[in-house]
Amino acid sequence: MSFGRRGLPPTGDTATPGAGPDGPEDLAAIFARLITAQGPITIQHYMGEANARYYASRDPLGVTGDFITAPEISQVFGEMVGLWLADLWIRAGRPQPVHYVELGPGRGTLARDALRAMARFGLAPTVHLVESSIALKAVQLEAVPQARWHHDLSTVPNDGPLLVVANEFLDALPIRQMVRTDAGWRERLVDWDGTGFIPVAGDRPMDAAVPEDRRDVAVGTIVESCPGAAAVVFELAGRLVAQRGAALLIDYGYDTPQDGSTLQAVRAHARADPFAAPGEADLTALVDFATLRHVAESRDCRWLGTTGQGAWLNALGAPTRARALAEAAPDQAEAILSGYTRLVDPGQMGTLFKVMGLASPLWPDAEGFGSVT
Repeated sequence: MSFGRRGLPPTGDTATPGAGPDGPEDLAAIFARLITAQGPITIQHYMGEANARYYASRDPLGVTGDFITAPEISQVFGEMVGLWLADLWIRAGRPQPVHYVELGPGRGTLARDALRAMARFGLAPTVHLVESSIALKAVQLEAVPQARWHHDLSTVPNDGPLLVVANEFLDALPIRQMVRTDAGWRERLVDWDGTGFIPVAGDRPMDAAVPEDRRDVAVGTIVESCPGAAAVVFELAGRLVAQRGAALLIDYGYDTPQDGSTLQAVRAHARADPFAAPGEADLTALVDFATLRHVAESRDCRWLGTTGQGAWLNALGAPTRARALAEAAPDQAEAILSGYTRLVDPGQMGTLFKVMGLASPLWPDAEGFGSVT
């Protein structure tokens, strides 16, 4: 399984630690002191600050990092994204100006491959990368030197259609967790027991924070939500309706409601305890695509469909492209085909990773999703 996400801004709940003579203070020590003085903090607070610290000072991708993402596994991935966007743009009448926007662009590999594919069809959009990690911006500059950088969507141009991509971005946005107790629903918090961090149930009633149709469940059931992901999709959907355009949201997640904690950590390409070393491991949670669909449609944005990554790539003709690359470089054929298999195999990334398409109501149907209802 591949894990991944992108740099994130801090949540703002904790003052940014100052650097001492030996560098920034350990985040675990800051959390321990804060919790000892003020009591447990929310999962959302803990995850947001931990990921902000994690991404602030490193490039976590690749063999020497903590995880690898689809664009780094195979160039076919980025090329299919670029072809999908170019096809929609052509059938929408080739509007100009047009803007390519990527949320959490990692090393810029996806943008580079997608833009190369778009250029073959006459699509040369301005490039806008939404990124907060200084370390990753330096790498992105080498891959996509023509890009303009933004902290969020608010400064992205509003003078033409947007072609938006977010690959393994939403899963790193801080989640909230509610747990059903004997006394009712409570928010799940992070406490410090003197030796380590542990999840606990808060003491404030939180029944109103749980959808009514999901409240009557067994004690111990955990329900997650991601306010940050909902906010991003709400803003993005509004921009697509106002400016026209389309978006691909690609991440590991689920498209029907489910219960249980999905909070996890990855470090050195292996699973880790999410409560063991805040700021030193990548924290993520599965993306709730069903909820995000409803958020987008609440703004009259068009939902094109949600499907498995493998099915989406195969429907676009990616197997043919992978074979062509292998034939053109026989000495690398095994690696090329192995990488592509990793992306589409149901036991690897093909099913767990989902692709959701959104578009302006005025834009045409899209390839890769079949018929939607």
